[in-house]
Amino acid sequence: MFSEALKHEAHILQSELRAAALMLASAESCTGGLFAALMTEIPGSSDVVERGFVTYSNEAKEECLGVNPDRIKRFGAVSESVAREMAEGALVHSNADIAVSFTGVAGPGGGSDEKPIGLVHMAVARTGVATVHIAHTFGDVGRGEVRLRSVSAAVKFLREVLSAEAHQ
Repeated sequence: MFSEALKHEAHILQSELRAAALMLASAESCTGGLFAALMTEIPGSSDVVERGFVTYSNEAKEECLGVNPDRIKRFGAVSESVAREMAEGALVHSNADIAVSFTGVAGPGGGSDEKPIGLVHMAVARTGVATVHIAHTFGDVGRGEVRLRSVSAAVKFLREVLSAEAHQ
């Protein structure tokens, strides 16, 4: 399911999480659990992967992660604001130390001029550290490819966040 290169990157991320003694949670919408699947594909993942939330519907984002429904109405589910709340909610509703979230438009439908197919917002929240956000526009490259590129980008994003924190 995953390329050897992506599994290798995930293995490195797990080593970095392990070295920092951090447990990870994910809050996924457009990726539908694909990130958690990648992370648990690696043997020994149970000492760094705490849990994953698949919150595809707005109601699930609200009920499982505590995302404010007014925020969804105001900014839409695919937004920086909701991605940040999803990551922060994953921390609150788990025993993890760090969390990553995904919300986007995988396609083939659902895109707009403001939120095109391939737009994915991600956030990383960490206990006691400001939540960080990144957005990618992968383009209309197919639903599966948007999801895989999102997972790959998140592995890199998490590694960058951990590296930046280690150098502070």
